[in-house]
Amino acid sequence: MMQAPAAIPWAERLRRRAFATPLDSLISVVVALILAWLAWNAFEWAYLTAVFQAEDVAQCREKSAGACWSIIDARHRLILFGLYPFDEHWRSTLAALAIIGTVILSCVPWFWPGRRIATLWVAGFATYYLLMEGSLLGLNQVTTDKWGGLSLVLFLFSSVVILGMPMGLGLALMRRSRLPLLRLVSSLMIDFIRSLPLLTTLFTAAVVVPILLPDWLQGDKIWRIIIAFSLFFACYQAEVFRGGFQAIHSGQFEAGQALGLGKWQVLWLVVLPQVFRHALPATINMVVVTFKETAVVIIIGLFDLLASGQAAFGTGEWVAYYMETYVFIAFIYWAFISSLARYGEYLKERLRQEEH
Repeated sequence: MMQAPAAIPWAERLRRRAFATPLDSLISVVVALILAWLAWNAFEWAYLTAVFQAEDVAQCREKSAGACWSIIDARHRLILFGLYPFDEHWRSTLAALAIIGTVILSCVPWFWPGRRIATLWVAGFATYYLLMEGSLLGLNQVTTDKWGGLSLVLFLFSSVVILGMPMGLGLALMRRSRLPLLRLVSSLMIDFIRSLPLLTTLFTAAVVVPILLPDWLQGDKIWRIIIAFSLFFACYQAEVFRGGFQAIHSGQFEAGQALGLGKWQVLWLVVLPQVFRHALPATINMVVVTFKETAVVIIIGLFDLLASGQAAFGTGEWVAYYMETYVFIAFIYWAFISSLARYGEYLKERLRQEEH
């Protein structure tokens, strides 16, 4: 029985890759020194010479001052809540926590069965909408045009993923259908939507659709954008699912039918679990990309996190401190995206262990 080759120590791998020749060693040392210099300057700017308190804004203008985090202290409400009424920020906070809590609970295996996950997401979205809109709870009504900041980003992201995932599965099944009309419609829709930039799709939903439809069919701008964004996500996710279907051997279908299962039972109980397993890595990438692409809505007039940040430094004494605002926003995006990516790695490792 052949033995697996011994793992190479990290020090040896580093020597082979970075110091194999004198030229490689020189390049590695120079690059390391440059990176160390950049890291030190970033640390000095962000912490050692930075100003943190709002009452010390004048110190930010001193030549020796580094980052002016005072803008975050003074304008964090505008950055996080956008145009939402100041006295009602507690509602936006609870709404964002409701979405975050829903996502976290969705990662718990106990909630994975269909009815439980559906109930969880219906409850989470209902809580979000009731808090943000307010009138059904007897609170002051806040229309969707005043929703903004982090809570709007979370709502857009979760809505797109939840609506787009079943839409993508439906399109993938239509593309595999034996009915030529269904295959043609699905193929044309997927290829057409994927040939367009996301911004074009959202611009059509936000600007063109109101021109073509009567007033009673237009609906709120935010819902049109969510539907268009979900369709865009679904067309890409359909191709991910199609790849998962292609990885399933035809014998799986035949084995299910031999056991007396109907066509839909074979699909639901035998095929789809394997499709989701094969499609998991690409699906995680799609989810991460979707969270980043929510920033595009700033161009079509939604007051998302990025638009709120621009408003925070766009007036008065804060106009010179845009870098700090963008760093703060980047940190928020990084926190959510890295958490999604780490959970995706956990899922892949869990599935790998189950296979063995």
